[in-house]
Amino acid sequence: MAFKKAVKGTILAGGGALATILGLSQFAHYRRKQMSLAYVQAAECVSEPVNKDPPSREAQILTLKNTSEFDVLVIGGGATGCGCALDAVTRGLKTALVERDDFSSGTSSRSTKLIHGGVRYLQKAIMKFDVEQYRMVKEALHERANLLEIAPHLSAPLPIMLPVYKWWQLPYYWVGIKLYDLVAGSNCLKSSYILSKSRALEHFPMLQKDRLVGAIVYYDGQHNDARMNLAIALTAARYGAATANYMEVLSLLKKKDPKTGKERVSGARCRDVLTGQEFDVRAKCVINATGPFTDAVRQMDDKEAATICQPSAGVHIVMPGYYSPESMGLLDPATSDGRVIFFLPWQKMTIAGTTDTPTDITHHPIPSEEDINFILNEVRNYLSHDVEVRRGDVLAAWSGIRPLVTDPKSANTQSISRNHVVDISESGLITIAGGKWTTYRSMAEDTINAAVKAHNLKAGPSRTVGLFLQGGRDWSPTLYIRLVQDYGLESEVAQHLASTYGDKAFEVAKMASVTGKRWPIVGVRLVSEFPYIEAEVKYGIKEYACTAVDMISRRTRLAFLNVQAAEEALPRIVELMGRELNWNESKKQEELETAKKFLYYEMGYKSRSEQLTDNSEISLLPSDIDRYKKRFHKFDTDQKGFITTVDVQRALESINIQMDENTLHEILNEVDLNKNGQVELNEFLQLMSAIQKGRVSGSRLAILLKTAEENLERRVPIPVDRSCGGL
Repeated sequence: MAFKKAVKGTILAGGGALATILGLSQFAHYRRKQMSLAYVQAAECVSEPVNKDPPSREAQILTLKNTSEFDVLVIGGGATGCGCALDAVTRGLKTALVERDDFSSGTSSRSTKLIHGGVRYLQKAIMKFDVEQYRMVKEALHERANLLEIAPHLSAPLPIMLPVYKWWQLPYYWVGIKLYDLVAGSNCLKSSYILSKSRALEHFPMLQKDRLVGAIVYYDGQHNDARMNLAIALTAARYGAATANYMEVLSLLKKKDPKTGKERVSGARCRDVLTGQEFDVRAKCVINATGPFTDAVRQMDDKEAATICQPSAGVHIVMPGYYSPESMGLLDPATSDGRVIFFLPWQKMTIAGTTDTPTDITHHPIPSEEDINFILNEVRNYLSHDVEVRRGDVLAAWSGIRPLVTDPKSANTQSISRNHVVDISESGLITIAGGKWTTYRSMAEDTINAAVKAHNLKAGPSRTVGLFLQGGRDWSPTLYIRLVQDYGLESEVAQHLASTYGDKAFEVAKMASVTGKRWPIVGVRLVSEFPYIEAEVKYGIKEYACTAVDMISRRTRLAFLNVQAAEEALPRIVELMGRELNWNESKKQEELETAKKFLYYEMGYKSRSEQLTDNSEISLLPSDIDRYKKRFHKFDTDQKGFITTVDVQRALESINIQMDENTLHEILNEVDLNKNGQVELNEFLQLMSAIQKGRVSGSRLAILLKTAEENLERRVPIPVDRSCGGL
């Protein structure tokens, strides 16, 4: 009954308040107008940031060393940890934050990139009359609206289509999605709507049309998760929090409480991972916000502490942008094994996921081939037969560890909490665990409320509702035009800078190198097909980037978008970082190798490269084998039995294409399985077989040889008798 009353009250209060919104073009204006009085009051309570720009990492470490005691020390630089630091510092508490790796290096950068309330949780709440789940959805929808408001440059509403293939499902899903709108109330982004079969195919032409009845479209938010996490960390630093990445906690410090005689957590022994230097950071309150590593910190406090984290691996893959419309996502609500799969446009690519499988806790989760193929198979079920879903089109893949938790205070310790859990140990260590990206701010608020109460800290209520994150305050949808006009940047690059750095984009533009071309005037790209420019490397160091991995995965998102493009950009990135950070040749080589290893194992390069190996089978029809043999021998003019860079160069010159020797070696190396500097016939047939089966795509050698062959055939001399023998 309580759930029914709550829903009824929400329907009366919400009433489809935003059903009159006409389109996304008006949303930026709407976001500024729809701020509630609570938002305004919260924002006005916070003074201006104490720093115009975040202090350098060196300055932050000095603060950590030289401060006798902080009010709050947060361990963990993910979304929740940085959210705790921002919440604490804006209440006037002396705040520190340490992170063993980089900000957002774990789960917070490996999400589905959605800011959502949780459609499936609402379905469960309705089916089971579960008030807890209903409240969780309502809280998440409020936080969704707030996050879109405070970081408009990094987030935006996204329409998501739910295709319907059975008539009876149409009213069933429609009621559920409408309730989702109504529970959001005044925070509804835009009213959901039904599409006929023909209209659904207009919006999503790649969709499987057989048996399609229609579709329902609803709205959630989408964001750049790693950049959002970084924006929270940078905002906390600007408000005065001492934040440091690559700062590992070795042990917790304790002292006796004079009143009770019990030991209380009083700080942490830290080690600078980059220099090896160790020192103590003392604090009245220590907060454990380490996600999957929650239990490791809890057991630093108490070796007998029961484990509460139940890690689950969520794998995502990235495919070319042509697999989905530019501004419409897809939800598969019932996959072959009951999981929910999203298929979403992101950064002009297509992201698909996720899986949900038990896993071990590790700093370096690796996407498995089994999970990648599971996602591909589900995608095939929803896309038209005209679209060949190829394994070779997986440009990147990653695994994130979802830190599901059980409440240590719950009677049923085996029951996984659907919400976040704030736990206070006997020694005063505060642990925040569970939850999800969208609710990071409310999780942080609950955590600092608990800290203030448990440790008698002098602080008022939370002030982070409506508080703009770095880059958001003066951003506008047309800001990129000023970047084009004032600095001579390409429009695509300007749009990227504006949507990544917000009102700080001008600082990046000022650092941009002159191209030496008529247009663009400035902005040398790191790789041709992505809008990332060299100036971002220099600016990334100001944003606490310390390694090449930081730069390719979190300051830019290259590693998450295309592992081969990231590898191509690496040498230049390392060169630029080395110049700024005074790296010697040995350090540069170390950074290069570490980054390549990261791409190989954690970003799916290993799975991609294993699609073509020495053991790859040749499954071709006899007619295909004959055809490919003829193509091979056409370029092996000396009948050596193999193709070298000289042969490829000769073929390209015949069609007036020039290519430098290094690039030619790279092209051959992709196919040269035994790495002897040449491509044998068997290797070429293995390549063509893998391409035909969809395991490999975008092979430069195969495409270049095919193009050269077609051009050569067109240039066959016309016989004299056909030209009438005259001039």
